[in-house]
Amino acid sequence: MVLGRSLEVPVSDLSLLKDIWEVRVKKHRQRQKKEQDRLEQSALPNILLIVLLYISPCCCLLVDVVVVVPVVVVYVVVYLSEAEHLEQEDPEQSRLVFQLDGDQWTDFPRELQWRTYLREWHVSGTRISRLPAFLSLFTQLTVLEIPKNTITELPPEIGKLAALRELNVSFNRLSKVPPELGDCENLKRLELTGNHNLSDLPFELSGLKQLVHLDVAENRFVSIPICALRMSGLQLLDLSDNLLTDLPQDMDRLEQLVTLFLQKNDVSYLPHCLAEITTLKMIVVNGDALTCCPTRLCRNPDIKYTQHIKEEEEEEEEVKDSREKEFIEAYVSSLKDRGENMCIIIYIKLNL
Repeated sequence: MVLGRSLEVPVSDLSLLKDIWEVRVKKHRQRQKKEQDRLEQSALPNILLIVLLYISPCCCLLVDVVVVVPVVVVYVVVYLSEAEHLEQEDPEQSRLVFQLDGDQWTDFPRELQWRTYLREWHVSGTRISRLPAFLSLFTQLTVLEIPKNTITELPPEIGKLAALRELNVSFNRLSKVPPELGDCENLKRLELTGNHNLSDLPFELSGLKQLVHLDVAENRFVSIPICALRMSGLQLLDLSDNLLTDLPQDMDRLEQLVTLFLQKNDVSYLPHCLAEITTLKMIVVNGDALTCCPTRLCRNPDIKYTQHIKEEEEEEEEVKDSREKEFIEAYVSSLKDRGENMCIIIYIKLNL
């Protein structure tokens, strides 16, 4: 350096540099937070954990796990991406359904626990006796159809299926229903036909305010469940083939009831409160047991007498009853369309 020569040093505002740096740090932290939120909402970590737990007991060496895991992970990621693509491209194809039938099945396949994105289960005609422990993971499930199996109980975890709209557990071996089912507030259709040992429903089911269809036929109910009288949106109530002898005097709490099935019980009279239900279109009762019917119920509509003959073979009778029920439901729908008055169908049982 030459003495006496001045050195020019550029001068800048340090506060400006500080502001630029703070902005960059802030953006970096925002990106980190978004990535963390995305990972927390993604189901992939849970799937990977399940895969590791499933694979590790089967592997003796660590190198085996390292080789197998990437293959499974790639499959899961591709499958989920394909499902998301279907939802965006065609909503009709996005109905992701699981189907299982045949008496060779005694349990649900283990691979099912990785498909928590499924919307519907349809399982029938198997020897499965219980629902899987991972049922609560299927939070997007809307339809659970599991009739004609050997299921003995519903797990309390069923209450975690917040999106569930239809539940069919007909012709199984239930003796009770868990109160947690009352937490499925979006449930609209509940079918519990033909469990034979079922005689009551928990009061907690009163919370099912959106339920429009309740079928508890072919069980051992001696009275209408209290919870059913508090399902204000109920439109169809099937109590046929039970042990009922009378009806409560507050039946008119069901202000939207359209169809009431009571055949194959020992109900001897119909309470006057039924006449207060303005939406009621059809009542089906036993003609041989009925001794009293309010005038207001049978004044306007035509009373149809249908001979109900007991078949020699039980299977033939079940088929006949099923067809009759389908016919009656179709008939109710036609009444709605035509705006007809209420119709009372009386079944007369003939022992030949």
